[in-house]
Amino acid sequence: MKTEFKSYAYIFIAGSLWGTIGLFVKYMEQSGSTSTYTSFLRMGLGLLLLVVITLAKDGPGAFRIGKGTLISCILLGFICQAVYNLAYSNAVNTIGVSLSSVLLYTSPIFTSITSFLFFHEKLGRRKLIALLINIIGCTLTVTGGNFTGLSFAVSGLLFGVASGFCYSLAPIFGRLAADEGSPFAVSTYNFLFATIFLAIFTRPWTTVENPLNPKVLAIGVGFALIPTALGYIFYFSGLKNITESSKVPVVASIETVVATIIGILIFHENLRLGNILGIACVLGSIAIMNLTWNKRKAGT
Repeated sequence: MKTEFKSYAYIFIAGSLWGTIGLFVKYMEQSGSTSTYTSFLRMGLGLLLLVVITLAKDGPGAFRIGKGTLISCILLGFICQAVYNLAYSNAVNTIGVSLSSVLLYTSPIFTSITSFLFFHEKLGRRKLIALLINIIGCTLTVTGGNFTGLSFAVSGLLFGVASGFCYSLAPIFGRLAADEGSPFAVSTYNFLFATIFLAIFTRPWTTVENPLNPKVLAIGVGFALIPTALGYIFYFSGLKNITESSKVPVVASIETVVATIIGILIFHENLRLGNILGIACVLGSIAIMNLTWNKRKAGT
């Protein structure tokens, strides 16, 4: 019981760290980066940091992983990083940030379905209620309840749904990889393949005037360390001992709460009643998930 609670606590911490992503993205783009180059730097610099951290923590032997773990890492890097970033960027460019974020956070639905198919996880009433509340909460947290001016271009909607689907597979592939490999090694291989695929498909260095912009690189190091390297170390450490993958995106959705709070405190974005209700729903859905788990474990 304590081990699993600790695992979900790690997922919660990872989601909280991911909530700072927007902060780094805005500062990097204000300094001359592009969304494509920012994504590439996040993965590439994160890879370098993780190699150093893994060597210091576990030594070279940590990089010896089984074939199954390697395949899971390849799928993580390709689908959950490269394809996800491409789909989400296209969605943002077509239908805007708000609606793209809403579609991204439909991922718990996809995770629940794939968890049922892969791991035969049950979809109980409490879990379904928590999923519904979570999706409503994420939607309100991101939009503040203001849906005017949203674009509903079909191509953008498809890209948005695709990004949500790719994002939803991270707990599945991550759980398969973390079962056998060190969280540090899994994170490193994840970023290795993500960096390779992003380099091949986007050629990000061609999207900026100066790929070696010192200010962009300096902020990029912070981006690669805090919400990236540390975030994924906590994430894969949490996945190692969980029994229900479908709960992971709900717990990780604390990301939207942290991102909204940062937007209000640092970028002086408006705080609407819808944002407050959304935050309450997200926190409530996380609580429902954990209360359900504790009740089942207690045998009541």
